Amino acid sequence: MKIGVDWGGTKIEAVAIDPLDGSKIKRTRIDAPQNDYEKIILSVVNLVNQISEPFKNFTVGVGMPGSLHPQTGLVQVSNTEILENKPVKADLEQALGYEIKIANDADCLALSEAVDGAGKNQKQVFAVILGTGVGAGYVVNKELIEGPNKLTGEWGQNPIPGPMDEYERSIKRHCGRVGAIEMFISGPGLEQHYDFLSGKKITSKEIVKLYREQDETASLVMDNYFERVARSFSSFVNILDPEIIVCGGGMSDIDELYDEIPKRIIPYLASDFFLTPIVKAIHGNSSGVRGAAFLWD
Repeated sequence: MKIGVDWGGTKIEAVAIDPLDGSKIKRTRIDAPQNDYEKIILSVVNLVNQISEPFKNFTVGVGMPGSLHPQTGLVQVSNTEILENKPVKADLEQALGYEIKIANDADCLALSEAVDGAGKNQKQVFAVILGTGVGAGYVVNKELIEGPNKLTGEWGQNPIPGPMDEYERSIKRHCGRVGAIEMFISGPGLEQHYDFLSGKKITSKEIVKLYREQDETASLVMDNYFERVARSFSSFVNILDPEIIVCGGGMSDIDELYDEIPKRIIPYLASDFFLTPIVKAIHGNSSGVRGAAFLWD
């Protein structure tokens, strides 16, 4: 049996997947504890023990925000600040008593969608998470690509392409990076920009709703958002030119993205046309957890 865990900023989900046909046998999820590392680790351990209890033979894969430093094994570039520089893999293995595999949550999304999702018929699949954080995974011939620094797909940490406006130059990530893509096209990034322009704190879903009602401020915020997503996508399209771009995470539910990005991206490309399909993840919120289970394939 393949056990997968999707470890997000607000929830932790686990599934048991039949290795023969990829069907879900069992699924459970909990709210993720906040700002307490020991409690988070204990929650993941309890969740794994709970879902694996009926099975004698199983493997466990975990998708989490950030990646593991290739020398120290400590978490790096995570949008969940409490995990930064923590020995997550070692602590989980010590508590569970067996080896697990860990990958970036966007890597798991990419693997799931390349194996039997939106990119199953493509050689190159670039999958992005647009959620609490922003990241990506890259799969070629159904194999996850990992570089020597374990940073493949961490394009969300790069500065946003194009000349930055005054607002973009003023925004810092918690690590101190100025103008990081993640700070503008994540859910919190959208909310922060709306707050900056309106002085009101509302959720990204409320902003999108107001935009569809033709609210003036929300329309300006969303116009900037679509343009920033297009600018951000151009950086990896110019380098990798993937055959398909698959979107996951909460912001991928904004249907207008799939019309707006192709129209807006061309001025930022080394070409005057753009043919790459941009699609929503077929497995939706289950893509990450399914990909985590497939880490043992």
